[in-house]
Amino acid sequence: MSDRRNEPRVFFPWEKRRGLRSLVGRGRVRQALIVVAAASGFFMLHTRERHAADVRATRAEITTAGNAVSAWRADHDRACPASVADLVSGGYLHQAPRDAWGHPLRISCPGRRDPLGFDVTSDGPDGEPLGADRVE
Repeated sequence: MSDRRNEPRVFFPWEKRRGLRSLVGRGRVRQALIVVAAASGFFMLHTRERHAADVRATRAEITTAGNAVSAWRADHDRACPASVADLVSGGYLHQAPRDAWGHPLRISCPGRRDPLGFDVTSDGPDGEPLGADRVE
């Protein structure tokens, strides 16, 4: 009785298994997958950094508007402005503040955090008032 496990095997190219594993093992397909993975990684990184830059720009605009509201309140016996237009017409701001996504900033008196103060917030990328992605 002969043991077939010990016999040498010869494979011809048409006898090789064809599957995903052998396809990925080939040089050009592997290179293409690496390029696609790298491109998608760069795209995701760019998207994340763009969103972070928009949040930073919005926070800078919120700080500017907050300083204008503080100056308004100091000049008007701690009263809050009725709207952002009052800050512009009073000369406290050059133009109505907008977030990085083009939405106007919200000024609320009294504030949610400080009942004796005020809050300046942005609705965030989706524009929903008091949404989960708002910027404060």
